[in-house]
Amino acid sequence: MFSKPKNIDTAFGQIRWFTLTIIIGCLLFSGLTHYKSQQLTTSLQVKVYILANGKALEAFATDRRDNILVEAKDHISAFHRYFFTLDPDEKVITANIAKALYLADASAKRQYDNLTESNYYSNIIAGNISQEITMDSVSIDLQVSPSYFRYYGTQLLIRTGSIVTRRLVTEGYLRTVSRSDNNPHGFLIEGWKTLENTDTHIQNR
Repeated sequence: MFSKPKNIDTAFGQIRWFTLTIIIGCLLFSGLTHYKSQQLTTSLQVKVYILANGKALEAFATDRRDNILVEAKDHISAFHRYFFTLDPDEKVITANIAKALYLADASAKRQYDNLTESNYYSNIIAGNISQEITMDSVSIDLQVSPSYFRYYGTQLLIRTGSIVTRRLVTEGYLRTVSRSDNNPHGFLIEGWKTLENTDTHIQNR
């Protein structure tokens, strides 16, 4: 008569401890899962991947001060590449010049207008001339703002009967501005002018 209630109390106690163990186990498992997921999310947020030529490359965030010289040189190089890379196609010329003018102030627009008035671009198209430019070097004084720079480059004018090599030297100032899709480095070239643009070699084709 008394053994049955004792068995019920024992069974209830076992069920209670078993249930409590399951609950504690679930809480521990949930806590561990949440912790690991937070760790994974944090690690993924730190890593940034960019797609270049069909390959995923990991990018690392750094302070701009660590890369300011590299960015400044690339900004100057990109401006000259857009401004001086020409093909006998009006749309190509217009597209490249438009990209270049986003990177500089009115001084670049004035040079473009002067070249247009002198029929430089019309002659490029009429003569089926292609123009390419390679940066040789650039010096920048980043100790002052705006920063003075001098650019040294080599131009190739590819004509039907010859290839003309030219030495190009320009100068100007770099001012820091906001970054944008059209100006990813956040610089603006000011007071830009050409110091030298002379033929150094002519090769017949």
